[in-house]
Amino acid sequence: MKKVAVEKIYKLMMEVFTKLGVPEDEAKICADVLIESDLRGIESHGVGRLKMYYDRIKAGVQFVDTKIDIITDFNAIAVWDGNHGMGHVIAERAMQSAIDRAKKFGIGCVTVRNGTHYGICGYYAKMACEQNMVGITMTNARPSIAPLFGVSPMLGTNPICFGAPTNLEYDFIYDAATSISQRGKVEVYGRAEKPTPAGWAINEKGETYTDTKQLLIDLVAGKASMIGLGGTEEETGGHKGYGLAVMVEILSASLQAGSFMHQLHGWGKDGERIPYKLGHIFLAMDISKFTEIESFKKITTEILQELQNSVKMPNKDRIFVAGEKEFEIEKEIRKNGIVVNENLQKNIDIMISELNLDKNLFD
Repeated sequence: MKKVAVEKIYKLMMEVFTKLGVPEDEAKICADVLIESDLRGIESHGVGRLKMYYDRIKAGVQFVDTKIDIITDFNAIAVWDGNHGMGHVIAERAMQSAIDRAKKFGIGCVTVRNGTHYGICGYYAKMACEQNMVGITMTNARPSIAPLFGVSPMLGTNPICFGAPTNLEYDFIYDAATSISQRGKVEVYGRAEKPTPAGWAINEKGETYTDTKQLLIDLVAGKASMIGLGGTEEETGGHKGYGLAVMVEILSASLQAGSFMHQLHGWGKDGERIPYKLGHIFLAMDISKFTEIESFKKITTEILQELQNSVKMPNKDRIFVAGEKEFEIEKEIRKNGIVVNENLQKNIDIMISELNLDKNLFD
């Protein structure tokens, strides 16, 4: 395991995307989203995901030319078809369009069908925060979560993201899957050759599943499932995580006449690979159309600070709010670099070799 400078990781990602044929300005969007994930300490969606995009582009199920069709355009609302282009590009443009609409109408909403994996949701919510807006985004994903009392992967890990500007050094950005843990974290455990924590996944008998290597295989085969927030029983709130995952599925498929659940697993009837056909929703709310921006920030900041300063459990020394840990982690990572373990390095070496890139990129 080693730590690599942020600038080197970013350069690698730019080199890979552009060599694959992604236009330079769009490759920059992709690299910006991925590096933001690494900087925030979200290993599951940064450079660790680069090989996934590489493989999907090489397999012809994700396209380097991002061509967006406008299906509906009605004042504050739009529906787009992403045509399986680069998910980060589709998402960045969709959120910017939502922001532009919100400036005019107070609220802007863009839904997308036939999108692809767009990285961390928080990147797009942050775009809205930087424009003194509330930002919300959600996306469905390939089947991973079993419904409450079920054992088959039906729903994606379906994240929900909400961002709001504050007077603190960081915005409040809640970005989390509706499963106990996202599939990407299982992949991180796989690269680290560690077992999956008990309680994250189950097999076909409903038993906890900790064999990471086999779990990643069985999730694709439909023989294992991730567990929704709240666990497998109503007593622990399992119905809440399940309901939220379904809500995201509806907002990511029904509004845009898109695909859902098993239509997203990326395999055709004859076993051939096909695009994932994901759906997304992006919402921006112009705070100035509701109230004074400084009033909003003041109240939001007071909410967060009162939570941080409230009485702590005996064995805990801090109470965090969303966005706080990530702000602190970014300072450390910018100083010391991004962790690259042996298996991640192997994936990087494969891409460098197959694309005939400079072998000294990581020296």
